Amino acid sequence: MQTPTVSFIRANSYEPEVLRDSLATLLEPFGGMAAFVKPGNRVLLKPNLLTGARPGKECTTRSQLVYVVAQMVIEAGGKPFLGDSPAFGSARGVAIANGYQQILEELNLPIIDFHGVRYQTVSQEFNHLLLCKEAMEADVVINLPKVKSHVQLVLTLGVKNLFGCVPGKMKAWWHMEAGKDANRFGEMLVETARTINPNLTILDGVIGHEGNGPSGGEPRCLGILGASPDVFALDRAMVEILNVPATEVPTVAASMRLGVCPNLNAIHYPYLDPQSLRIDDWRLPDKFVPIDFGMPRLIKSTFKHLYIKFIKEPLSAYVRG
Repeated sequence: MQTPTVSFIRANSYEPEVLRDSLATLLEPFGGMAAFVKPGNRVLLKPNLLTGARPGKECTTRSQLVYVVAQMVIEAGGKPFLGDSPAFGSARGVAIANGYQQILEELNLPIIDFHGVRYQTVSQEFNHLLLCKEAMEADVVINLPKVKSHVQLVLTLGVKNLFGCVPGKMKAWWHMEAGKDANRFGEMLVETARTINPNLTILDGVIGHEGNGPSGGEPRCLGILGASPDVFALDRAMVEILNVPATEVPTVAASMRLGVCPNLNAIHYPYLDPQSLRIDDWRLPDKFVPIDFGMPRLIKSTFKHLYIKFIKEPLSAYVRG
């Protein structure tokens, strides 16, 4: 196995010019954005667009980060587009609620909802996964997760963010199909990430979201940006920074069992290593919700999804004030 590289730097600002310098430094060990994006490439930017209900609570990837990454993709000759499959509502509606409208207009950046196609995987347990064709058919996938605590999965980082490439209602189905077993659910998320195989993951830890995440917690300044072509190595290093045992995070534990997660000591850190960034008081959830949230909640969630997507958003998210 080739030695994976994980780049961590200190970063304390979302101001675009400062952030641009930070990202240039972050990606320098890999050869910059041009090492990932070639002229004419269609580049999916996959932020965390969880919800439009709590803007300002740092539940989603910051629009400024997406803006600067999109600029860098364009300068490398790529054609960026945004995509996600939010828990509730459309990708565009959630993005606009979180301040993305200006960047969508300024960069003429398309934003799409995902549509599913079954793709064969190398796993016998999950030999066919319903994944979005937009991610699978993109020339380049840049994964843009947020550092967050999670009431079901302890932490949500790069691997979990790719669950957004599972179209809409299929997420709820997986909660029912695999949710009774946290190990199996974690393995499904790992197989999803392995199948999508993002070219680059940039982890937004300038301000994270701790406590009862993914949406019910509170912002927490971390001052960290991380990046790697290896999403499993990046997640493994980040849980070390947050001082959370890797075996307690289902996605990281599953990646270790399945042999896709490198040993922590085998990772190359060109700048800062996890020990130098260690945080001893990161707040995990004070309550945990079962991954299998059952039929009543599934029905309620489905109706809420349909209400927001087809009734509420056309009346609000798309109307400019």
